[in-house]
Amino acid sequence: MLNHEINRTFKHRLLTGGPVLMPGAANALAARIIEDQGFEAVYLSGAGLTNTYLGMPDLGFVNLTEIAQHTSTIRDATELPIVVDADNGFGNALNVRHTIRTLERAGASAVQLEDQKTPKRCGHFSGKEVVPLDEARSRIRAAVDARQDENMLIVARTDARATDGYNEALDRAAAFVEDGADITFVEAPQSVEELRGIPAALKDTPQLVNLVVGGRTPILDASELGEMGFSLILYANVALQAAVHGMQKALGQLRENGRMDEDGPVASFLERQRMVRKDLFDELEQRYAV
Repeated sequence: MLNHEINRTFKHRLLTGGPVLMPGAANALAARIIEDQGFEAVYLSGAGLTNTYLGMPDLGFVNLTEIAQHTSTIRDATELPIVVDADNGFGNALNVRHTIRTLERAGASAVQLEDQKTPKRCGHFSGKEVVPLDEARSRIRAAVDARQDENMLIVARTDARATDGYNEALDRAAAFVEDGADITFVEAPQSVEELRGIPAALKDTPQLVNLVVGGRTPILDASELGEMGFSLILYANVALQAAVHGMQKALGQLRENGRMDEDGPVASFLERQRMVRKDLFDELEQRYAV
């Protein structure tokens, strides 16, 4: 399926259907597993990419080239819509324009931009700072103008809840809607009451909620969040945290026992080949054999 068709279908789904439960992927294999499990969209997590690709915390270490490369790789691995975390756009409005053009070409169905200062931090870390509202709004206006496909969505995130309070975060999200954002994302609300108030205050625009296992936002059922009015329910790093846990368990057993077979806490050899579509490449090899 062509990317503009994926984008059009995803936009229609968000505007007309119920909430979309969206896991994050840090690489193409995780995206393949997410698609295989029946999810409708995948999120390229900046935190997950930084943790996996660099082995470092989410403190602004990945750059646009690296994010674009991974977006392109994931697009080649799945036909799911890809929501790409582009941090704060890597500079001013002109940099944001370049970021949007680059990620759209790479296969993004939506690009998320935030209002943090550089270097940015994970939304559930302490010590965040946000730029002045005028600067944040200029980023969103530049992003909206830069896209080539009107169905490629702009997700406007604010981290102002942590720095300036809940009401300021809602005001910023409303301003981003005025600037053309398709989806708004108030990061790290800290109570059920705050969660409920976000779609109530911004009811004419789809809302994204980010549920971080171990983070600051209360964990609620997807059905309850959908009833509140959220359109995208994001678990950005469940797959990554599960992978860390699984590797620790399997490698701990290997170290302790000195051996590992398919009765251990591992996917089978055949399952691993299925997930990377080995049968497809076997078929292609036969088709092009001389």
